[in-house]
Parts: sequence; C-alpha cells; structure tokens
Amino acid sequence: MQELLLHCRAGFEGEVAAEMQDIAAMQGIAGYAIASANTALVRFVCPAEGDAELLMRQIDFSQLIFARQWAVGSWLDVPPGDRISPIITACSKGPIASTLWLETADTNDGKAMAALTKKLGRPLETALTKTRFVRPAKSDAPRLHVFFESGERIFVGWSWADNAAPWPMGIPRLKVPRDAPSRSTLKLEEAWHHFIPRDEWDARLAPGMTAVDLGAAPGGWTWQLVNRHMKVTAVDNGPMARSLMDSGQVEHVEADGYLFKPKKQVNWMVCDIVDKPARSSALLARWVSRGWCREAIINFKLPMKQRYQEVLSCLEHVQSALDEADITASIACKQLYTDREEVTCHVRILRAGSYRAA
Repeated sequence: MQELLLHCRAGFEGEVAAEMQDIAAMQGIAGYAIASANTALVRFVCPAEGDAELLMRQIDFSQLIFARQWAVGSWLDVPPGDRISPIITACSKGPIASTLWLETADTNDGKAMAALTKKLGRPLETALTKTRFVRPAKSDAPRLHVFFESGERIFVGWSWADNAAPWPMGIPRLKVPRDAPSRSTLKLEEAWHHFIPRDEWDARLAPGMTAVDLGAAPGGWTWQLVNRHMKVTAVDNGPMARSLMDSGQVEHVEADGYLFKPKKQVNWMVCDIVDKPARSSALLARWVSRGWCREAIINFKLPMKQRYQEVLSCLEHVQSALDEADITASIACKQLYTDREEVTCHVRILRAGSYRAA
C-alpha cells in the first residue's frame, strides 16, 4: 500500500495535489502527486514502503480542505472474465474490514460505471464475507474501498472511520427539503454534518438559540436555522420567503450584510454572500474577534487562479485577528460536496479574549 487515492470536485485536482504536497513535506514524508484535470481524483504516491499509511495516520483528514474522501492501497489490473478473484487476493494483503464501499469518480465517466458496480456488489460482498476479509461485526475495523477507474483497472484501499469522511466518495446523501426556499439550504446542512459531531447537535444547534444570516434572501440558510427552532435575524436587501416570515422566528433587516452589527452576541453567524474571498474573510475575522458570535459558518467564493493560496490567505487573516484579540478558537475549512467554486469555513470560539465593543 504505497498510494493514497483522494476524491475531490472535478476541476480542483490541482488544489488537492498542492495541499497534499505541502502537508507531506511538513510531515517529512517523501511523495508526489499525480493529477489530471477534471478527473475528480488525485493519486499521492509514497515510494518508501509504509509511508503512505504513515502519512494517512499522521494527517487529520478533517483538516484537509479540498479532498472529499481518501483511501490507502494499490491498483489492480483485472480481467473482465473474473474481477473478483484478484480483489480477494489484494484484500488478503491488507487489514480486515468492517464494510465494503464500491466507488467511482464523481464524473460522467464514473457514473457510467454504475451498472458494473451494481452487478458486482452482491457477489463481491458475499465472497469477501465468506473469506472473512470483511467482518461487519468488527465495527472498529477500517472500511474497504474498491474503486473502479474502468472495468479492468481497480484501486483497492482502506480508510479508518475516525479519520475519513463517513460516506463513500465523501458524498452525503442529502435531499432538498420540500419547503426550503432554495437548494443552497443543503450547503448549511452539509456544513453542520461535517463540522459538528452528530452527538453535539442538540447542544450546539439548540432550540431558542440566536442566529444572524448575512445575505439571507430568499432564505435557504435561514430555513435550516428556523428548522432547528432558532431565532434568526435575516440580513439582506432582497425579499425573504413568506413561509419563513410567517414562522414568527425571523426578523428581516434590509441592510448590507457586510455593514450589519448585532446589538448583542448571538450563538451563530452564517453567511453565503457572493463577493471576493478577502472581503468575506475580513467579515468573518471581525465577527469572531469582536465576540459578536460564538460559532460561524461562511463561504469563501474562489477565483479561478491561485485558489489554494487564496484559501490559506483567508484562514491566516482570521487566525491573526483571533490571536490579536487573545481568543482561542477552532478553525476548519472544507470544500463540501454541495459547494461549487467555493469553500466553507467554520470557526468556534473555545476561549473568549479581550473583545472589542460592537
């Protein structure tokens, strides 16, 4: 197992490659990225035996910005007449797994493999269970990823539940609520799934909490807050969905989201305004460093060039503002499945500092 296979949004392969190259260098592990445009995949190869798995264990997956999912393993060339036997042989050289995930790239070519993976799924799972290479009862065992590049080229790898995305290919199966005003509502829902452990939702997304949604109209993100029974200040010069206003939980403030100041601290600030990432990161830095909110989720819209460096610059700006205010906080950033030319940033205040007055 000398290779990491990483899933991403098509068109962001270069960002994944650059990020992995930087992180591997910081860990002192030699390796190189192989990335082709619009394949939604990046290979990171570590020539020294054992280094790929070591790198995977040393990196906190949740801190990777552009990778959706990953696995450590190797490639197989398989004959169309018997694909299962070579996979079984490859599994005999790796750890026992708790479950089997069949995966493809998130591209049109990958989706064309659906019929093959569906056909192989049941017999492969049966064979792996019979040979004891997949044991569902071993809940602490890694997941087995069988990735199909084509009908004859397969990657067999493993990931560990405590250091990987909880979904095959890193794609959550979320549905747009029927009464939500826009599809953008899924961005905030997915962000909560990614940044907040599910067993903490009741405490950190509790009924009665207060929230500000900047650039709220027509209310896709506000809908999620209202659905958690929060009291929401929706800031936007545009109109809000009537159903949200009728809920009695929303106050609509017709103003520029970048200029709005809350009268007192709120639990949450969320923002999906389309603007330059530097301006959005400055907005986030102002809210968290002045103590206007306890947690925040904001999207940074990315330019077409230097996207990875732009994100790093935004995060450094926010961290500098927190350091100056003597505030301890967790900062995480991810390109979510529902994101497009953007990334989602989350900040949670852990220890308050010397806040400046609002």
